[in-house]
Amino acid sequence: MSVLPLVFTSGWASGINAYAVVLLLGVFGATGLTDEVPEALQRPDVLIAAGVLFLCEAVADKIPYVDSVWDSVHTVIRPISGAVVAALLAGQSGSLPELAAGAVGGTTALLSHFVKAGTRMAINTSPEPASNIVVSTAEDLGVAAIVTFAIFHPVAASVIAATLLVLGLLILVFLARRIRRFWRRRAQRREEKRLAAAAGARPPSG
Repeated sequence: MSVLPLVFTSGWASGINAYAVVLLLGVFGATGLTDEVPEALQRPDVLIAAGVLFLCEAVADKIPYVDSVWDSVHTVIRPISGAVVAALLAGQSGSLPELAAGAVGGTTALLSHFVKAGTRMAINTSPEPASNIVVSTAEDLGVAAIVTFAIFHPVAASVIAATLLVLGLLILVFLARRIRRFWRRRAQRREEKRLAAAAGARPPSG
């Protein structure tokens, strides 16, 4: 069977939580639940690093505005991770060229990352932090569930991932106004800090 469905699903999941994808696939491979996972993802140092970074993301991802800063940093990391994982999966299977797999995984990860980051910007326009915690927890559980499902039912999981990706992109269109409001608030805060710093640096008169 072609590894493409698993590549697509892992790419989608990497755009939401790349460290969870590496950790889950590595654990599944190391415990013998699947032969699709390459040995590079099963190495103890890779699993430890992925576990530590996953815990860091689990905390940062639930704090308003901190989550958007974290997303900004991961605009490059998540697509690269999705491409690397996809290429490794293709190399392990041999049913899909690694370059093509990397392109699919990286592109899918980038799109799902934009959905995640844009949704968080819209959520951060609300004053309460509860929505961040709820959405972040739902994302973590969703990634874990779909990646696990993809190990045993890759085609069905890829259909679910594709559906969620399309729905997410459509939601972004409806949230565009709130996302613009987020950027205006952020620019206003930077301007207020700049003015406050300038006022503090100004020598006292007289």
